[in-house]
Amino acid sequence: MDFLMHPLNLVTFFPLLGVLVILFLKQEQKNAIRWVALVTSLITFGISLAVLAQFNASNPDLQLTINEPWIQVAGWNIHYSLGVDGLSILLLLLTTFLTPISILSTWTAIDERVKDFMIFFLLLEVGMSGVFLAQDLFLFYVFWEFTLVPMYFLIGIWGGPNRMYAAIKFFLYTMAGSILMLLAILWLGIHQGTFSVPELIAKGGIPADVQLWLFIAFATAFAIKVPMWPLHSWLPDAHVQAPTAGSVILAGVLLKMGTYGFLRFNLPLFPQAAVKAAPVMAVLAVIGILYGAAVSYAQTDVKKLVAYSSISHLGFVMLGLFALNPQGVQGAILQMINHGLSTGALFLLVGMVYERRHTREMDKFGGLWKVTPVYGALTLIVTLSSMGLPGLNGFVGEFTILLGAWGAGDAGGVLGSHYYAGFAALGVILAAVYMLFMFQKLFLGPVTHEENKKLSDLNWREIATIVPLLLFIFWIGLYPKPFFGLMAPAVEKMVTLVHSAALAALP
Repeated sequence: MDFLMHPLNLVTFFPLLGVLVILFLKQEQKNAIRWVALVTSLITFGISLAVLAQFNASNPDLQLTINEPWIQVAGWNIHYSLGVDGLSILLLLLTTFLTPISILSTWTAIDERVKDFMIFFLLLEVGMSGVFLAQDLFLFYVFWEFTLVPMYFLIGIWGGPNRMYAAIKFFLYTMAGSILMLLAILWLGIHQGTFSVPELIAKGGIPADVQLWLFIAFATAFAIKVPMWPLHSWLPDAHVQAPTAGSVILAGVLLKMGTYGFLRFNLPLFPQAAVKAAPVMAVLAVIGILYGAAVSYAQTDVKKLVAYSSISHLGFVMLGLFALNPQGVQGAILQMINHGLSTGALFLLVGMVYERRHTREMDKFGGLWKVTPVYGALTLIVTLSSMGLPGLNGFVGEFTILLGAWGAGDAGGVLGSHYYAGFAALGVILAAVYMLFMFQKLFLGPVTHEENKKLSDLNWREIATIVPLLLFIFWIGLYPKPFFGLMAPAVEKMVTLVHSAALAALP
């Protein structure tokens, strides 16, 4: 019983209880299904807060661990191993926080096959939570692949006109990268004698040339998921075709599985390869920042603009991770959270106006502030957050990343880092250009289309969907100390491990 009631088991698998209840409801009982899914996700969020209450922020090691024998075959032991530390606690909280918000956003947007939609959404939450908690490579891979299935159906059934193309593209891209990662996992398990991540890190001893190949195999899977340039082409299609709730959870959590993979596996498992690959990864990150910003400005579909902005924002995350110093890594983790909040809120706001006008073309709008002032005010706050205005969350993350990237050369990280930081800072300016351009096209000027004069402003449910995100946007922007405090000891430990291993390998 203690095993079943363990907080990490509860936070991971409690959504399955909601799935079980929904299975006994009829398709016609749409409101009952919605309420069961919402209440289940809210309780799961409450369980994650209980995990946070038991979490000791000063302890850099894994906490609340579970490590039970799971699969024993031919002398190989695969364990059911879960744990949480400063690298994953915020991402777990983000997952359980965004899920009920996403479900609430579907109240009127999803009216067909509501039962199936909610089942897939709750199953997706199980997979995402498992990814951030798994401490055995085999178990991690199971959760990683499991998330593909519900997301594939969410896009393929409830998406836009080209939904099947986008769903298949998403599935094939991610699966292709995952195969390489699976081969690397098998090599590690066979040659190192364990699939346990803490044991593999403690054991070390992987030759530098092998490390590089393993790094590339893992990095391919994670880079596709991030997505990093030039492996990004699946993302705009998936975002544009996905239903609003799917876009929110895709941007808010699923993309972070890629950046988290680099943080949890590539850096500590292959430290020598990570140091060697850092300049290349930094170049790709900067290209992604500038490319994503430039292509965002060229869009006429507001949802596609937000989708391409994700490529730019996650380029900052990758730059921070491969600065290989505490400032850069802490900034990267915080920016993962910031992106989930700000971009998730943008997708929600785009979905709200799409429900009213059934178009996302910016030329079809203009002057919305006069007609829908509440909607305009909330969108302005989120827009300023996404472009990194001081006082809001985006600024704190980007500033900390640039601080880390600037000083990375002195810490044995990215060579020539000053240049990378300079080019990345240009991305901040470009973000202001395309975000303000979007806001101007939608909200400012005269109301030129007759259909827009009759638009209704946000209702209580839509405001309730956005306000929790705004609270964290302001909280992180004005007082980020608690968030840095949760991750700092674990980040310091991981960075020290990477540097020590890399220096020990020097001739």
